[in-house]
Amino acid sequence: MKLLKAKAISHAFDYPLFNGVDIELDSGESIAIIGISGSGKSTLLHILSTLLTPKEGEVELLGEKLSQQKKNALVQMRRNDLGLIFQSHYLIKGFSAYENLEVASMLSNEPIENKLLVSLGIDKVIRQKVTELSGGQQQRVSIARVLTKKPRVIFADEPTGNLDLETASEVMELLSGYIKEHDAGMVLVTHDNDLAMRCDKVYRIQDEQLVQIK
Repeated sequence: MKLLKAKAISHAFDYPLFNGVDIELDSGESIAIIGISGSGKSTLLHILSTLLTPKEGEVELLGEKLSQQKKNALVQMRRNDLGLIFQSHYLIKGFSAYENLEVASMLSNEPIENKLLVSLGIDKVIRQKVTELSGGQQQRVSIARVLTKKPRVIFADEPTGNLDLETASEVMELLSGYIKEHDAGMVLVTHDNDLAMRCDKVYRIQDEQLVQIK
């Protein structure tokens, strides 16, 4: 099933970031986008995930043209079908890690799975306040929160940026396993070429173009 299709996408703020992006994502597939800092990786991810509107072109997500969707419909899509992992964790600071997961669980009507907590290495700290956790632990909690809602498409912006190499590799394996098991898809932005090459397709933003290298 085609989960994502973006054609002729371009976007500009004060200067052009990229032009003529064409990209497709099928169920069970992962895509990585790499490029130097400031090349527009995060901006492209935000366009594909409904958070920004392209200057030109069209994005189809889960069979729907985003340009034809009302704001409330996009909010519902983000809540029910998309998993957004950001460099900033956006956890609720006054809550424990578990309470953050409970919010996702209640909104999606999906249970919190202990095996997910164990696989991310947060089962022993899940009752602690978010502010008591390290940056790496907070990142893993944010990933657990996203996977708890069982998204159909994951958009991940440097999801392993705060993790050591071994943990980053384990998280990447977990995300890859999730999309295969649930017939989902993932678009990953990363500066780590080794992690990127573990995805099914790899694109690089260079000279304001998106070039497929795998």
